[in-house]
Amino acid sequence: MKNILHYSFDLWFTLIKSNPTFKKERAKYFYTNYNTLGKKLHEVENIFREVDLMCNATNQISGQNIDAEEMYLMVLYKLNNSLEPFAKINLQKLYASMQKLLLQYMPTLFDANTKIVLEQLAAKQNITLNILSNTAFVKGSTLQIILQQLDIAKYFQFQIYSDEVGCSKPNTQIFNLLIHELQKLPQRQTIAPNQIVHIGDNVIADIAGAKKVGIKTLQINTNNKTILSVIK
Repeated sequence: MKNILHYSFDLWFTLIKSNPTFKKERAKYFYTNYNTLGKKLHEVENIFREVDLMCNATNQISGQNIDAEEMYLMVLYKLNNSLEPFAKINLQKLYASMQKLLLQYMPTLFDANTKIVLEQLAAKQNITLNILSNTAFVKGSTLQIILQQLDIAKYFQFQIYSDEVGCSKPNTQIFNLLIHELQKLPQRQTIAPNQIVHIGDNVIADIAGAKKVGIKTLQINTNNKTILSVIK
């Protein structure tokens, strides 16, 4: 892309995607350990989908961030019609169990060309990259581990996650934070927003949000474009 000095990437459905086995195993874990009403496994799976969609939509509208632990509490509530049996649940231990499960059934790269594109961009002189991602059931700290294991963390100068900064895309606050963090890099101190492109799959969170602060955008994976569009 012409006149672009910095590439910002969304994560889910842009660079990576969930392992379907993880979602099934996560549902089985709750079905086995927290299912006081004896709901069926497919009902547990549906509850996770409902909570995920609801919280993602809420974050997009409010611009704030619902944390992973809160989302798991919502699942427990919807699964049991009450939180009473789990009022003293250790959320840190619960999340640790979910992280262990996730690392056992790792997310995968969204596209076979993902690593090739990142490698080509990172090899260009005077080009920098970052991650700018909303989070849900998976925290930013866990996503950093995943990117290391997928061997793509090395391509990014920094990573920004909504749970760590307390706001979510399309909130202009998180995009302004991107610009602020970028200007901390010695080679990017005088960069202008129109020299940055944010690449993502979500028209509202990624595209509309970035445009509000003057950052250029590229939508992929939910239209007729793939990550190869970044280097064409």
